Amino acid sequence: MAVRIDGKAVAAGIRGEVREEVKKLPRQPGLGVILVGEDPASQLYVRNKAKDCEECGIISRRYDLPVDTSEEEVLGIIRKLNEDATIDGILVQLPLPDTMNEQRIIEAIAPDKDVDAFHPETVGRMVRGDSPVWPCTPQGINELFRTYGISPDGKICVMVGRSNIVGKPMGLLMLREHGTVIYCNRHTPDLAVMTRQADILVVAAGHKGLITGDMVKEGAVVIDVAMNRDPETGKFTGDVVFDEVEPIASYITPVPGGVGPMTRAMLMRNILTLAKLRMGLN
Repeated sequence: MAVRIDGKAVAAGIRGEVREEVKKLPRQPGLGVILVGEDPASQLYVRNKAKDCEECGIISRRYDLPVDTSEEEVLGIIRKLNEDATIDGILVQLPLPDTMNEQRIIEAIAPDKDVDAFHPETVGRMVRGDSPVWPCTPQGINELFRTYGISPDGKICVMVGRSNIVGKPMGLLMLREHGTVIYCNRHTPDLAVMTRQADILVVAAGHKGLITGDMVKEGAVVIDVAMNRDPETGKFTGDVVFDEVEPIASYITPVPGGVGPMTRAMLMRNILTLAKLRMGLN
């Protein structure tokens, strides 16, 4: 039976570490958050991030904008935040309305305030291996690996999912740790042939029930990133059929309570990192 990885406990520890580091700084770090529209999930995420900032001693400045806000208005706020010496990180909550060019808005954020690590300059530094920050979810998974003594070194690491937010950077992180990385997605022919090779299997495809017990190698580490809402029950489930995979794996993340809390915790760490760099302390 697999060890259930407790993301909530690890995340609480990280927030505590950030809080103690913030106390030592000459000023409070600042985060600027832009939310366009009234998507309930985005509203919840932003509220939770504000709570985390308060817990960690980080100033959170929030800009709630109606769904019909123009792209130029959003870009104007970003320009002001870029120039604001009290703001160390800028976060534009995604997804944005269809009327906006998401990439243009991301590229408007100053790279030294790119707390989500989505800017092309940051992505290039990730590929090169010297970025000070990484996207929060992959970085959170990497922290879970460290906490539980899981090393990608010399392992076959299969990444199911190819998003810029999780899949691509997660593969790069495992590669950086000397893992042999195979990228897959829902269109991969004979996906089970690939997943059964994995010593470490990370799944972020956003497809409920994609990974069943017969697709997992005995003793594999299984990290389920997805949060799929069941329309009938309203409950969240992952991409992995948990009850089938838990008896086979050596470690597994539950959904919820596994990766999700780590994403928010690593945002706090990213803000701290950028603030220290801007203060000349790193």
